[in-house]
Amino acid sequence: MLERLKYLPKIIDAKYIGNFTIEVEFDNGERKRINCRKYLKGKIFEELKDEEKFKEFFIDGYTVCWPNGADIAPETLYLEGKNH
Repeated sequence: MLERLKYLPKIIDAKYIGNFTIEVEFDNGERKRINCRKYLKGKIFEELKDEEKFKEFFIDGYTVCWPNGADIAPETLYLEGKNH
């Protein structure tokens, strides 16, 4: 379960590292890496199990999104990402 945050994270940049891992930069200057493979469950994420499709992510407002409408909450990426 995710802990409560006093900071509402917003992603300002993201790049693909490899093996379904993304490095994200938050608006507070922190950079974190997260392997997103465990989030690729459910119908909307099914096509993203193809690494080429997964790499099509982009930043939309405040988080990482994909053209099919999938996204991962920025709070999840912030709390579960590893500092880099």
